[in-house]
Amino acid sequence: MIDFTPFEDLLRGHAGLLQDSTHDRWVRAQALFEERAYREAAVMLTELLEDPGDVVHELTDVRLLLARSLFHSAQLDGAIRVATELLEHDPNEPYAHLLLGRSLQRQGRKDEARPHLRLAELLGGYRS
Repeated sequence: MIDFTPFEDLLRGHAGLLQDSTHDRWVRAQALFEERAYREAAVMLTELLEDPGDVVHELTDVRLLLARSLFHSAQLDGAIRVATELLEHDPNEPYAHLLLGRSLQRQGRKDEARPHLRLAELLGGYRS
């Protein structure tokens, strides 16, 4: 019997060789993020948002992890877009404000970043 590593299991699952329920895809996306495979996690999370199926988790959680994955993989325009969409649905989400502010900062847009970083601090205690 072949003994696969957890990461190989994740890849096999993404290739359709394991059960592929919405919950399984959510768990694999979280594991990819934890493995610092941010681009791969972003692809899977985008697919989840396009076809949420029977997502048992809040779509806010999926969007937030997607924004984090995009930020950590330096896809700043995507992180800004997803964080902005998230804030349209939940303007009091402190981590979305933090991600938006830090993404704007990394693009050199400090004046635009400032209010979001301040809100992140006020709403959730996140310091920039």
